[in-house]
Amino acid sequence: MTEPLIIHPAKTADACVIWLHGLGADRYDFLPVAEALQESLTSTRFVLPQAPTRAVTINGGYAMPSWYDIKAMSPARSISLEELEESAATVMELIEAQRAAGIDPSRIFLAGFSQGGAVVLHTAFLKWQGALGGVLALSTYAPTFSDALQLSASQQRIPVLCLHGHYDEVVQNAMGRTAYEHLKRLDVTVTWQEYPMGHEVLPEEIQDIGTWLAARLR
Repeated sequence: MTEPLIIHPAKTADACVIWLHGLGADRYDFLPVAEALQESLTSTRFVLPQAPTRAVTINGGYAMPSWYDIKAMSPARSISLEELEESAATVMELIEAQRAAGIDPSRIFLAGFSQGGAVVLHTAFLKWQGALGGVLALSTYAPTFSDALQLSASQQRIPVLCLHGHYDEVVQNAMGRTAYEHLKRLDVTVTWQEYPMGHEVLPEEIQDIGTWLAARLR
C-alpha cells in the first residue's frame, strides 16, 4: 500500500487533518489545499492517504484509485461494503498513528471529498468510538447511514461541516443533504454549506473550511 503524503506545519504539530481524495484521484489531489490551509493553521499537520488501485464496476471494471467498488449508480449507490470497511480500518490506523505521535484525538479531523467523504462519515459515526475534532464532508453522501443508526455520546459530540455544490452532477445535492439530515436528527452539531458549483472545490469553500477549522483549534 502507498504511504500517505504527510505535510508538516511550520510549527510543532498539535492538530491533524486526515484528508481522503475522491474516486480516481490520488494522495496529491488535495496537496494545494493542505498547503493553502497551513498558511493560517500553522501547527496543523495534514495526512493525505492514497486509495488502493482496484477495478471499479461502474467504470467498466477499469482499475483506478478507489476506496471501495461502486457496483451500480441508481436508484441508490450499490457498493462493496467489505472494501468500505477496509478503508475505514485504514483511517482508524491513521488516527491511532497520530495519537501515538502525540496529537490528542480531539484535535484530529477527518476530511473527505466524494467517495473519500463517504469513508470518513462511515468511520466517524459507525466505527470510531473515541473523541474526534470533527468531520469535513465535501460533495459526498453516506451510503451506510439509515434510520436505524444510533450514535454513542462521543460520536454525538463530533461536529460536522457538510459542503456541497448546488449543481453537483456526480453526487446529487439531495444525497449530501440526506446525510446532513441524518446527523441533524441524531443531535450532531452539523452545518450545511452550499455553493454554486458542480462536483468540484471552490476557493471560497476552502476559505470556509479554514475558518471552521480555526474556530475549533483555538
